Amino acid sequence: MGSINYRDNSRGKEVRRWVIPKSLRLLFGGVLSLNVIWWLLAVAFNNKALPNPIDVYAILPKVLYQGMLGHSVASLRRILLGVLIALALGILGGLLTGLSKRANKLLNPLLYLSYPIPKLALLPVAMIVFGIGETTKVLMIVLIIVFQLIISIRDAISSIDKENYYVLSTLGASKMQQVWHVVLPAILPEVFTALRVSVGIATSVLFVTETFGTDKGLGFFIVDAWMRIDYLAMYAGIVMLSVIGSLLFILLDIMDALFCKWSKLRSGN
Repeated sequence: MGSINYRDNSRGKEVRRWVIPKSLRLLFGGVLSLNVIWWLLAVAFNNKALPNPIDVYAILPKVLYQGMLGHSVASLRRILLGVLIALALGILGGLLTGLSKRANKLLNPLLYLSYPIPKLALLPVAMIVFGIGETTKVLMIVLIIVFQLIISIRDAISSIDKENYYVLSTLGASKMQQVWHVVLPAILPEVFTALRVSVGIATSVLFVTETFGTDKGLGFFIVDAWMRIDYLAMYAGIVMLSVIGSLLFILLDIMDALFCKWSKLRSGN
């Protein structure tokens, strides 16, 4: 959440009011709408393959205690590790291509060739080269996010007004100081936007990768419950995977609101 300051003329002092970001309000509204639709479909079909969401939420504590918590932690660990690696590589690649015309000219064809390729199609290749262990699962998440980050950061750097550099240059700022005070603040909104878009896709890809060569992770848990025709546990796993994705989305949105207040004020949100 973010906060805005306004002046209360009746009291003659400044008051701080906390504001929930619009994207969070939309997310909560979407969750509510999805559950209502789910409940209506469950009542209409009256089929064990589509249980009532109330029954699924009621069984969640029991399923978590019986082992789903460990699977959730394993999936979350893979997502966080993949995101952190992709973030480091994405910022490095974005700064390199955005600040160096030579590097951009060299890497631009590779970026445009590799970006549209469905990363899930590379899963067999990754499994052949790195095996079916943890490396492949984290690598797929990195591949999903890193190209989006590099392109977003490069484009954000190219849109920075040159006068911002000139002001610091006249004050004797070094190249690194210009990057720290001008470039990094300018690319932060694009970084958060790219991460929000990519994390959801990465979570979906993780589900697929966790069905191979592992006995830990929500992907394995969901498929195992499906094979055992335990539909309540299967839907509980789907809900937990959705919760993880939603929490990461909310975390990114809160960080965006905290660290990019200037961007929100400029856009009027």
